[in-house]
Amino acid sequence: MRWALARVAIATTLMVALAFCIPLAIVTHQVAEDRAMTQARESAGSIVTVLAATDDAVGVRRAIAADKVGSDGRIAVHMPGSDVVGTSHVGKKVIDNVSESVNTRVEDLANGVAYLRVALLPSDKIAVVEVYVPQELLTKGVSTAWLTLAGIAILLVTISVLMADRLGATVVRSSRSLARASSELGAGDLSVRVRTKGPAELTEAGDAFNIMADRIVSMVDAERELAADLSHRLRTPLTALRLDTEALWEGPDTNRIRASVDALEREVDAVILGARRSITERSVQCCDVSQVVGERMRMWGELAEDFGREYEVVGLDVPLWVNIPRDDLISSVDALIGNVFAHTPQDAPFRVEVDAREGALIVSDGGGGIANPAEALRRGSSSAGSSGLGLDIVSRVAQSARGTVHIGRSEWEGARIVWDFGAARTSEPPSGRAP
Repeated sequence: MRWALARVAIATTLMVALAFCIPLAIVTHQVAEDRAMTQARESAGSIVTVLAATDDAVGVRRAIAADKVGSDGRIAVHMPGSDVVGTSHVGKKVIDNVSESVNTRVEDLANGVAYLRVALLPSDKIAVVEVYVPQELLTKGVSTAWLTLAGIAILLVTISVLMADRLGATVVRSSRSLARASSELGAGDLSVRVRTKGPAELTEAGDAFNIMADRIVSMVDAERELAADLSHRLRTPLTALRLDTEALWEGPDTNRIRASVDALEREVDAVILGARRSITERSVQCCDVSQVVGERMRMWGELAEDFGREYEVVGLDVPLWVNIPRDDLISSVDALIGNVFAHTPQDAPFRVEVDAREGALIVSDGGGGIANPAEALRRGSSSAGSSGLGLDIVSRVAQSARGTVHIGRSEWEGARIVWDFGAARTSEPPSGRAP
């Protein structure tokens, strides 16, 4: 865009400069010619005055020498007959024609022009005064004037291009800022805002963008508040369940049930707190996959041990930082592991692996596998009679972070789900946070 504006400035200024410089160049050349010819006329006039008083060759020669042009050897007087006083630059035939026509004449020569004027002698005879004007006098100062005009034109074009470039730079910076903010908003960063400087139109566009982003945040936050209100309704049956557990006899099973109720209550609290957090706060979070998996496997590991299910956790010793909100990663990990417990036999083993080198989270199980992977990733679709939201949650979080989810076969011929974090992966933890 800057180059386009520069080209427009070059074309416009160049046309304006040519419109002025070409006529001025012609006028300059004409002024130089007029100046040289005026000087020739004046010199010829002074000699004609002398010839009107005397036709003595000595007196004429003195008059020629006294004239500035004549002292340069550029005046000649053709007396009647063949006598010539001074240095002549034209042929005798031309002089005879002028003498016969008794007219003033300008004769073009190879290296200039000759101004020819007739003079009446006291003896009533005709003499011809010749003033030679060389080409350098006809164009004296023209080259300097033309170079000056060309320099002025180049200076005007340069100034115009620089001003257009500065204006273009302002417009380009503002446009790029708005485009970058739009890309970041589209990528899920709802905290981004623009501070547009430049033309009024771009400033208005930036203000409209900020209003739109604020409106989106308000709408999403309102939806999350609704989700928090709906989650709060779970407290009523949860309270009844806690009261029922208090009435049970003491024993290992009772302690396990109470621990499960406590865990469920913590999860409900976490859902409510997470739902009430503004979307702008969630969009800038970063977390360690290994740490999150380790925390969630403490709960799921206890449940697996209660059911006698074999499991393995691999790769937690190497941190894997990703630009994904912690709450979203927790819900995705719970969805992946929860599907293992919900859709595989109780004795089916499973493994959770964090591959920091490849930037992936892998969950494998020994169940029956997933017959239609594409259908399983579609929201609300389930062949096992569930809500069909588990894998969709993982898929949506992965897509929002520009990652992918692949479903394949595990070594036990069950399901193997690979979450490739892709562009969400970051090589270093955020500043101020230790891995």
